[in-house]
Amino acid sequence: MTNPLRIGLIGCGNISTSYLSRAVKFGDIKFTAVADMNPAAAALRAEEYGVKALSVENLLASDEVDLVLNLTIPAAHYEIAKAALNAGKHVYSEKPYVLSLEEGRELAAIAQAKGVRIGSAPDTVLGGSHQLARHLVDSGAIGRITSGTCAVMSHGMEAWHPNPDFFFLPGGGPILDLGPYYIANLVQLIGPVKRVAALTATPETTRTIGNGPRGGEEIPVKTPTTIHALLEFEQGAVVTLVASWDVWQNDLAPMALYGTEGTLHVPDPNFFGGEVRLTKRDQPADLPAWDHPLGIDNREVDWGMAADYRTAGLADMAQAIAQGRPHRCNDSYALHVVEVMGAILASGESGTFIEITTPCTRPEALGPDAARALLA
Repeated sequence: MTNPLRIGLIGCGNISTSYLSRAVKFGDIKFTAVADMNPAAAALRAEEYGVKALSVENLLASDEVDLVLNLTIPAAHYEIAKAALNAGKHVYSEKPYVLSLEEGRELAAIAQAKGVRIGSAPDTVLGGSHQLARHLVDSGAIGRITSGTCAVMSHGMEAWHPNPDFFFLPGGGPILDLGPYYIANLVQLIGPVKRVAALTATPETTRTIGNGPRGGEEIPVKTPTTIHALLEFEQGAVVTLVASWDVWQNDLAPMALYGTEGTLHVPDPNFFGGEVRLTKRDQPADLPAWDHPLGIDNREVDWGMAADYRTAGLADMAQAIAQGRPHRCNDSYALHVVEVMGAILASGESGTFIEITTPCTRPEALGPDAARALLA
């Protein structure tokens, strides 16, 4: 394998620009090719970012690609990942990297046989704010975590996304689309999940596209869009997670962890930065100095500025391959999150608690110095 690791991207939709534009911030990775089932989409991205446009088949066979970045829709993640692994390529996938335990276990077996690795988003857990939260948890700032609350609620994305169909089909929905950010962050902060229970609902059976050439078209909703879940962690904490695309407005905080010695308020794990707040018992407490490069605002969003360092997980994976160490956004961690999300949806159907079976360890923390070592 080369250094920097040569990346071939499959799936040239909206999210591809985030990876292609931010990769230049990091060392150890270099995009060499893009592909898409729509050749025009690949040609456009290739021209924008100065890489080759190939067919999917040619990209998988290319000697100039060491790792395949899988940005296809969730339903295609398994098929593309399997083909890439069988071609002897490392794979890094957008979340969720598979939709079932069986798929994840099969891919893990192929990767082991081929001597290659699997990585998966989300990598927002590596952001400066979430790593500060990790530091506070590990240092005992709030004592033993006993419970928590998480909320991610909106009215969905049909108002702004020109082709939102897949969000509302099996493989989509707020748990599989946004749940990875929240559950992955909970696991890196608290540890693995032991069992889950949930209530789910689908209040609307159709949605109306509000943007683009398909504006006004109705699309079907075939997956739950409101989920109230309970997560019991192996270390004993109990966390409530609410995820909904049926809410116009809410004032709930993204994430709060409650411990024996205080409370930790964690910002939206869909982003790398944001305000972390700490209380010692019932009194506000000062935060330690934290000069983390992946928490600095660098992107303009609707409400102001935000920190966006997408590809950090990919860069850490490339560095880990070169150094012979485990990468943080690894497939065991990702598959544990996938099993938790699938169990939440299954519990909503069955009305029962579901035990989690996949082993998982918290990924190694990414402190300020380690984060700087990822940058170009």
